[in-house]
Amino acid sequence: MENNYCVIMGGGIGSRFWPFSRTNLPKQFLDFFGTGRSLLQMTYDRFAKIMPKENILIVTNEGYAALIKEQLPDISDAQILLEPARRNTAPCVAWASYHIRSLNPNANIVVAPSDHLILKEEEFAAYIREGLAFVKENKALLTLGITPSRPETGYGYIQIGEDVNENIKKVKTFTEKPNLELAKVFLETGEFFWNSGIFLWNVKTIISEFELQLADIAALFEKGASVYNTDGEQAFIDENFTACPNISIDYGIMEKAQDVSVLCAEFGWSDLGTWGSLDDISPKDEQGNVSLKCETLTYESESNIVVLPKGKLAVIQGLKDYIVVESGNVLLICQKEEEQRIRHFVTDAKMKLGEEYV
Repeated sequence: MENNYCVIMGGGIGSRFWPFSRTNLPKQFLDFFGTGRSLLQMTYDRFAKIMPKENILIVTNEGYAALIKEQLPDISDAQILLEPARRNTAPCVAWASYHIRSLNPNANIVVAPSDHLILKEEEFAAYIREGLAFVKENKALLTLGITPSRPETGYGYIQIGEDVNENIKKVKTFTEKPNLELAKVFLETGEFFWNSGIFLWNVKTIISEFELQLADIAALFEKGASVYNTDGEQAFIDENFTACPNISIDYGIMEKAQDVSVLCAEFGWSDLGTWGSLDDISPKDEQGNVSLKCETLTYESESNIVVLPKGKLAVIQGLKDYIVVESGNVLLICQKEEEQRIRHFVTDAKMKLGEEYV
């Protein structure tokens, strides 16, 4: 247990959930379901049952330090790694890996986003324990693959190859978000799993892969070997982190490494990346409408998502397949099939009207 660590990535801004998710309060800090716990808190709670709390690190943008401390009062300042700039997931994972290596050179690490929903907590914990045991004994990179339930175009896919053991397979290919026709083919073959974005490895294995695949990032963080877990660490990061390229761990490492396996799993997973993914898992009325936080009266309306502040009433007439969201000083009304344009709406609002609306 003492060799097992978790890195929770919590620095994103969640622009696809705008205006519910805002720059100053992104989706990982929001209580989507009225449970009294944000997505970040639920993620922390999940891993605190699997490993020592002191072995859980949060990597986030420096602007969210106060929010992290407010929502996770149990963790120490030393468990919060503050990025001075957004550089995607590969630099995030690299810093956390070098930091953990200085604490424990035998560490086994699970890396997880802060904004996923897991419905079957006990099954999830069992898969994580199995994965940590595997990477302890094998110099392999491991990802969790989710059994697909539909031809989803919003997720990446993993094609499985030969068996490693009963649940773990070699990765044959990674595929980015496919179109609908290709997603249907993937589902029919039975060879493809959704890429959950949850990774497991031994700290020596992942650092070796950085040295091989992203040597510039490895060299940058190796320079700080003497300052990790000292008072000089943050100053070193503030000075050097912005030199990292903006690159994902998927593209920079996982798709290029030679020894990559997938643990095929099913534990009620959603990455909550879009309004559509929230729609999939939310309770609906007889007309297929989803209503979160607010009261809703609908007339001749079906398959809508309505989210207003608690205590407000939405009266909807004659709408079909729309997203209606009010949060703060923004009201969004958007066709569900056009939700990929929300990021463009955010950019336009920022450019034309200013930061106060994003």
